[in-house]
Amino acid sequence: MLREVTATRYITPLREGGSLPGLVEADDLGTYVLKFRGAGQGRKTLVAEVLCGELARRLGLRVPPLVTIELDPVLGLGEPDREVQELLRSSGGANLGMGFLSGALGFDPLAFSVDPREAGRIVWFDALVNNVDRSWRNPNLLMHRGDLWLIDHGATMIWHHNWPGADTSAARAYDAAEHALARFAPDVASAAATLSPLVTEDLLAEVTAEIPDAWLVDEPGFDTPDDLRRAYARPLLARAAVVHQRITGIEEAK
Repeated sequence: MLREVTATRYITPLREGGSLPGLVEADDLGTYVLKFRGAGQGRKTLVAEVLCGELARRLGLRVPPLVTIELDPVLGLGEPDREVQELLRSSGGANLGMGFLSGALGFDPLAFSVDPREAGRIVWFDALVNNVDRSWRNPNLLMHRGDLWLIDHGATMIWHHNWPGADTSAARAYDAAEHALARFAPDVASAAATLSPLVTEDLLAEVTAEIPDAWLVDEPGFDTPDDLRRAYARPLLARAAVVHQRITGIEEAK
C-alpha cells in the first residue's frame, strides 16, 4: 500500500487542473499536490493515478512520489472559495497526494528537446495505459532539474469506466499524432523491446496492491477489491505484448 500521511495545512488551490487539486502540507513535513476523492471524476481517477504512476515508476520513468493523504474537512473552514470548501467537505478520509516538485516548469515541446529513446519509452507507456491526456496542448509533463517527469494519469485506462467492454476497448489502437513527444521521433520499437517483458503478472499484482481498498469497494460486478485489482491487471498484461504494433500517428526514429 502507498505510504500514508495526514494533511496538516491546506495551502492553496491549483487552478491548472480540471479537478481543482490543492497544495497541502502533511505531518511528514512534505508538501503535496492533493487530488480529491470528492472531485467530479470520482475515485476512479485516483485509482488510475496510483496504478499508472506506480507502474511507470517501476518501468524506470520519473513520477513524483505518491502517498495517501488523510484529510480532515475542517481544514477548509477558512477557505473563501466555495468550490474548494465543497471539495474539502466531500473528501474526508483517504485522498491522493503527489510530491510537489518545487521550481519545476511545465514542459513545452517547442522549448525543450527530448531524446528519441526517452520519448519512445513515454509514448510506449502512454499507449499501454491509453493516456489520452498527454497532448501538445496539455503535456502533463514537468521539467525539474533537467529531467522530464510524468504527472496526471487520471485520464487513462478508459475501459475501467465500462468493465463489460474492457477487453474490446483495451484492444484498440493508440493514436499518438498529437502526443506531446510525437515530434521527437520516439523510438517505440526500442522501448517495447525493453519494457514489454517487464510487464508481468507479478509486477501488475505488486502495482495494483498499492491501491487502497477504500477506492475499490462496491464496484458493480466485483465481489472483492482483489477481484477488481485482477480486472485492472488483465488488459494491461495483454496490451503490453502488442501495443507497440498499434501506435499510429508518429514516425519512429530509424
